[in-house]
Amino acid sequence: MDIRFTKMEGCGNDYVYISGFDYQPDPQQKPEIVKRLSDRHFGIGGDGVIFINPSEIADFEMEMWNADGTRGEMCGNGIRCVGKFVFDKGMTDQKEITVESFGKIKYLTLFTEEIDGRELVTSVRVNMGEPILDALEIPVLAGSSPVVSDEIRITPEGCAESKESEDLEGSGQIFKMTCVSMGNPHAVVYIDSTDDLEIESIGPLFENHTRFPNRTNTEFVEIIDREHVKMRVWERGSGETLACGTGCCAVCVAGVLNGFTSPQLEVRVLGGALFIEWDQQANLVWMTGPATTVFEGTISI
Repeated sequence: MDIRFTKMEGCGNDYVYISGFDYQPDPQQKPEIVKRLSDRHFGIGGDGVIFINPSEIADFEMEMWNADGTRGEMCGNGIRCVGKFVFDKGMTDQKEITVESFGKIKYLTLFTEEIDGRELVTSVRVNMGEPILDALEIPVLAGSSPVVSDEIRITPEGCAESKESEDLEGSGQIFKMTCVSMGNPHAVVYIDSTDDLEIESIGPLFENHTRFPNRTNTEFVEIIDREHVKMRVWERGSGETLACGTGCCAVCVAGVLNGFTSPQLEVRVLGGALFIEWDQQANLVWMTGPATTVFEGTISI
């Protein structure tokens, strides 16, 4: 069967987008289909697959899958591209839309420009909702809540994949982490330099650490000043990605909780930059950033 897809990216965080209005595979086959489509050598290539479906509680549903065939609750870069997808393809003419992800509703504002005679979305602002700081809800195993600048010892023995990680550099180190959920779990760690980080070694040890029952995304952050940081991210199920929208939101919240940075923060990732605002009075996090179509095509499943 041939299905149509659109490859899109937000700050380099790329996914394969498929209209669930037109095609829905057997649920039992989805994990293998996702892994095949995400494969950068034998498939289309991406950090995962996102199905855009009808929703009973919002204008659209985002069904997000990681590259390893596991479900993800939320993707900040992905949801911006969902906004671009539905507007550019004429599925809506509204610039204020709602998108359901894992049963929760996000509110999007679409910004457009005229390009080659067409009005197209170029960037999107998303109300990402309230940051979750309760340890049990994130979830993370901790002696107190919220988890702010809490010590964690990273060793192969603390990792669910210890046999594969026995010789990884970076084991046995103690880090201080601040944990935030933006619909998915994040551990924010501050380091001196993101350029010197051996993320392929340390990332899996955080992701699979026994303190994270559902695994975790980990953001490694270098502070430039109170309004700017650099970040590299290890995403559960995908490895290092060029950006993580929910991770950037978590970094903004963590920076305020630690007193390091402003609630208005530019987060520079490998694929670009996102602007994050934490309205503490309303307790809402806002994310603004680009959404880009890379190419479209059909593939046989």
